[in-house]
Amino acid sequence: MNVNRLKSPYEITRIDPWLEPYSGEIDLRMERFLEARKRIAGKKKSLSSFADGYLYFGIHRTGTGWVAREWLPGADEVYLTGDFNGWNRTSHPLAKLDGGVWEIHLEGRDALRHGQYIKLYVRRGEDSFERLPAYSTRVSQDKTTHRFCTQVWAPEPFVWTDGDRVNRDAPAPVIYEAHVGMAQEREGIGTYREFADNVLQRISGLGYNTVQLMAIQEHPYYGSFGYQVTNFFAASSWYGEPEDLKYLINKAHGMGLRVLLDVVHSHACPNPGEGLGCQDGTDDQYFLTGDRGHHPAWGTRLFNYGKTEVLHFLLSNLKFWLEEYHFDGFRFDGVTSMLYHDHGLGTAFTDYSQYFTMNTDLDAMAYLMLANEVIHEVCPRATTVAEEMSGMPGMCLPVEQGGVGFDYRLSMGEPDYWIRLLKDTRDEDWQMHGLWHEMTTRRPMEKRIGYCESHDQALVGDKTLIFRMADAEMYTGMDRIYHTLTMDRAVELHKMIRFMTLSCGGDGYLNFMGNEFGHPEWIDFPREGNGWSYKYARRQWHLVDNGYLKFGLLNDFDRAMLELAGEYRLLEDPAPVSLWIDQERKIISFSRAGLLFLFNFHGTYSERSFFMHTHTTGEGRYKVILSTDEKRFGGNGQTDREYVYETGCDSDRGNGFMIYSPCRTAMVLAKIDDRKENG
Repeated sequence: MNVNRLKSPYEITRIDPWLEPYSGEIDLRMERFLEARKRIAGKKKSLSSFADGYLYFGIHRTGTGWVAREWLPGADEVYLTGDFNGWNRTSHPLAKLDGGVWEIHLEGRDALRHGQYIKLYVRRGEDSFERLPAYSTRVSQDKTTHRFCTQVWAPEPFVWTDGDRVNRDAPAPVIYEAHVGMAQEREGIGTYREFADNVLQRISGLGYNTVQLMAIQEHPYYGSFGYQVTNFFAASSWYGEPEDLKYLINKAHGMGLRVLLDVVHSHACPNPGEGLGCQDGTDDQYFLTGDRGHHPAWGTRLFNYGKTEVLHFLLSNLKFWLEEYHFDGFRFDGVTSMLYHDHGLGTAFTDYSQYFTMNTDLDAMAYLMLANEVIHEVCPRATTVAEEMSGMPGMCLPVEQGGVGFDYRLSMGEPDYWIRLLKDTRDEDWQMHGLWHEMTTRRPMEKRIGYCESHDQALVGDKTLIFRMADAEMYTGMDRIYHTLTMDRAVELHKMIRFMTLSCGGDGYLNFMGNEFGHPEWIDFPREGNGWSYKYARRQWHLVDNGYLKFGLLNDFDRAMLELAGEYRLLEDPAPVSLWIDQERKIISFSRAGLLFLFNFHGTYSERSFFMHTHTTGEGRYKVILSTDEKRFGGNGQTDREYVYETGCDSDRGNGFMIYSPCRTAMVLAKIDDRKENG
């Protein structure tokens, strides 16, 4: 029987009728999820208790001393070694329990001390090797032996002052994506406390309500941008101690900022000894076997999401970051790679059938459903975001409707679209209908995070938006009194592209650190090819602060557009409505959240009498409340914020008013409340 002919009981096929032919496949993925859930939770309604692995495994104080436990099913002998026993490899054996679990009890509260270095010494057959406990919460380099070791971490409990954290009814996420290590001006690695004390105030002051932190899970190679994780429960020692990260999050919550963790569960660093590779001497303890266990493009190891112990490890990892560090949710890295056996490499995903084939990894999809259930059960106000580029249907629908359960997906096509326009298309050939389609098309009832550039677009080998437009002239042309066609175009479009993306590109918005003011250079972490330099692994905040350069004007516009979005709750309105698209004049007008938006992308043509339709916002009197052309943002000041536009009825065009639309300018108008005006 063809499973596609069966009618699915899940609402996803009614939300998106194009999925009806694939009802059978949707049922199969739901069955795989339900099977996995039953296997790990039985008949329990709650998954949360299953995700408590971090409370059992690892190193913990007891009433009389210490206990260490580790899951090493392939090991024949396991020992605890470290500072506490002079690195004697065999004096402290662990006892083997059921299920491949090993355990040792150390009597006396001083048997281990805070800050001491330890490792596991494992024998399998004739092979013996050192390993770090999988649930290590602190990993750093032993200054004596220069080896990466687990540290016993048991300081005085951190005193949180964030109460119930951030309001669960907080507005849509306006995300500031940041890397703690490169957030400082000096050439070096920034710290958690520097970020908390120096950068959080910038983020909050601009109007962002969410911070997304990259590269937090421990990774020994700094230049990996945090995507080669070795120790999943350890806060990276590159930036300080665990309490320093807690200080950062606690301070962010005090400012009303949510904090998301860029979590990497799509793959793992292959290094044995530092990470999970061959942890017990076998190749398949945590990972898939053979070629399936190795990512062909990244050179990393791939988890076996069908194994109960792996689910235990990963789900416990999510609960740990929520409970121990008070994170408010996660941005899941590499979801597309997880969803498909070929990791989405070389597939265009041009029709629905490509989502429902033997290529789909049902175990990985079931894990993502379980992950979203655990996260929202542990922290109902949590936000989950999927970095998913294939457009898998149902990614952001509730699991009970047949979806995967994420709250948002990144609109990964948007930055690629902007880059293609700037790189490959002359300004006069920009297609306005195509631009509108790219910004506004979304899967039914699934929320998106819009963005025009993230860290991917800022890396060396690529170019940031403004650098792509200004190129070498950026080094000489950012003085506020300097004007050329190239620099004026770059500044004008940088504002318009951000504003277009914010106002109609999604249900949330994301910006990478520094791009709000047009950071002049790419990101290049220290490596052999650049002489291990930190010159391009930092942010030059003085450029925006000195008051003489255009960077400050671009930064001011970022603040103004986010203030407007917050005041009118722009992103809470589910979708913008097109009012007029004019390809020849390069004009797009639309409404959202009761506001009228007018974008003129033409390089030279200013429309003196554009008819602004108001059938979606109603008759009345309107004023410009924000324009990219205002002098305070480096514009020419051709839009009048004091003039009042009154609607009239045109027999051919309906209700609206005439307005001047300068070239390469965006503006937004709001209806005037006569009582406020007279008051």
